[in-house]
Amino acid sequence: MNRRQFLKTAALITTAPWILPHHLLGADAPSRKIGIGMIGYGRQAHHSNLKFFLTSPDCVVTAICDVDAWRLQQGLLAVEKHYKKKIAKGYRDFRELLADPNVDAVMISTPDHWHVPMAIAAVKAGKDVSLEKPITRYINEGRILANLVAKHQRVFRVDSEFRSLEPMHRAAELVRNGRIGKLLVVRTGSPKEAFPDEPETVTAPPPELDYDLWLGPAPKVDYIQKRVHKPRDLDSRPGWMRCLDYCDGMITNWGTHLNDIAQWGAGTERTGPVEVKATGRFHSGKVWNVLEHFDAWYQFANGMEFFYQMGEPHVRFEGEKGWIQVNYAASKLSAERLKASDPKILKEKIGPEEIHFPLKHEKQDFIDCIKSRGRTLEDEEVGHRTTSLCHLAHIAIQLGGARLKWDPDREIFPGNDAANRLLNRPPMRAPWTLE
Repeated sequence: MNRRQFLKTAALITTAPWILPHHLLGADAPSRKIGIGMIGYGRQAHHSNLKFFLTSPDCVVTAICDVDAWRLQQGLLAVEKHYKKKIAKGYRDFRELLADPNVDAVMISTPDHWHVPMAIAAVKAGKDVSLEKPITRYINEGRILANLVAKHQRVFRVDSEFRSLEPMHRAAELVRNGRIGKLLVVRTGSPKEAFPDEPETVTAPPPELDYDLWLGPAPKVDYIQKRVHKPRDLDSRPGWMRCLDYCDGMITNWGTHLNDIAQWGAGTERTGPVEVKATGRFHSGKVWNVLEHFDAWYQFANGMEFFYQMGEPHVRFEGEKGWIQVNYAASKLSAERLKASDPKILKEKIGPEEIHFPLKHEKQDFIDCIKSRGRTLEDEEVGHRTTSLCHLAHIAIQLGGARLKWDPDREIFPGNDAANRLLNRPPMRAPWTLE
């Protein structure tokens, strides 16, 4: 029985862990571990995403892919150093990694414009997917992705760690269990964007970078280092995070962290608002042009108001009986990160018959659900709805601060053709497609 047959059979037989005992297959037998393929080996993959999979007893990292040959080599060396042997294959093209039978699941850590095309290709190839946030750049592609994940019965996890942070988890549980009464207002804030001075000179791409494949579905433009990433550097924040061709900036980058917690606590994680109004200012640089300021307001069908601004990263819930706030940038001490109108609220016990959320590492959640074939704590529908919340504000800003009606069931702006056009991803550069 090969790895793929084993996984499918185990999923049908039981929802318990399918890993066989060591004495039957041996500690390193590939068929007893989940084969992980890492797509993209930049700053996030190097410093965060790879490490957990390397140390997990349930996984083996079988493949690394990056369009930058130097980065690819760094990933392969990290895997070899951990396992003390060459165990992972290297790929420049993600499609070749997806064809590898030793890859059961993928961790996608690429620039945002690649997230949905790669995730869709992975789902169609039969792989389970952990996808860096924001998972989408347009609302329509999020719906396509969510529907495909459900159709193909793949396990999907938004790779955001915020549900794994104890203060965020505690705040959401208390609010969902009515400790501040009916929820009236939610407030969130993302960090401010920085625009340091960097040259905007057109040059030849570095020889190790397949620049055309890096661009992929994005428009073809001349190489400027500022729009990509610093060569041979896995520490600096990449320039593409400030370019609208590849990313929407802080409004989705941090918004998908903090607004997910807000939606989780409010119980609106599988729906959306009915109105949105937002204002903002785009940076006017030649290369960097994402929002440098924004201020958004939403109204939900139950009357709850939601305010989202650029400023200090936080989530605040205001109810009839008090408020709870989580400050991300505060000290790691829970007492400073988590505050309430009355300290007694934070000491409340959650009863056995009340709502309980599991508290676990986001990648452990992904691994556990690969084994059980269950739904992750931040699945494709939750990820789509949270990212959509950010996109709705972005659309309102692009339309000059308009107040827009939104139908969260049909996912359209009723009677507003201009707004509806912004729901759709523009045609991608050939040969890339979402079909």
